[in-house]
Amino acid sequence: MNKFQGVILDIDGTLIDSNDAHAHSWVDTFAEAGIPVPFERVRPLIGEGGDKLLPEVSGFEAGSAEGKRLTKRRTEIFKEKYLPHIQPFPKTRELITAFEKRGLKLQIATSAQEAEVKDLLKVAGTPEIIEQKTTSDDAEKSKPDPDIIHAALQKIGLEAGQVVMLGDTPYDVAAAKKAGVKSYAFRCGGWWQDRDFEDAAAIFDGPADLLEKLDDYL
Repeated sequence: MNKFQGVILDIDGTLIDSNDAHAHSWVDTFAEAGIPVPFERVRPLIGEGGDKLLPEVSGFEAGSAEGKRLTKRRTEIFKEKYLPHIQPFPKTRELITAFEKRGLKLQIATSAQEAEVKDLLKVAGTPEIIEQKTTSDDAEKSKPDPDIIHAALQKIGLEAGQVVMLGDTPYDVAAAKKAGVKSYAFRCGGWWQDRDFEDAAAIFDGPADLLEKLDDYL
């Protein structure tokens, strides 16, 4: 018998190796705008939504005219320059397929924008398996606020105690905790140390690691 009835999944850094690409996209965008920002300044903020990252780094609110322009340009740079080179982590599709075979409901919960999610799921190799998506467009505030997780629970039709969330940043773990959802953290997103995931119920190297231990944790 499954321990959970559903799985809420982050994408970037969890299913696909894209965190550095997102950081470089922001660095390139800021550079074009005459705002020199080092990669090391942006990289730890990947996992938050642009609504938080943008004002923290540039001083422009995401809803301002300049904030919207920068966000649009970042999306263009990401899709044109970086997306073609992004790869899924090993065994990503196999893990998602294993969830499906167990009858688990699957729901994406990402700080990415709706316009990007379809492309990201294609990279993951799972667009036909995971149809339910909750993005930053569905929430007032991005992770680590719990809005996206609350919206995901509504869409998936399950209670907080019936699901587990998979994520790769402390923002995922914090958002899940605030929503009353248990989380499993993945190291494959890079940058973070195990001590940063102290509120996660378990820590795995990535999709392949969880797949090997699935019977014990799902």
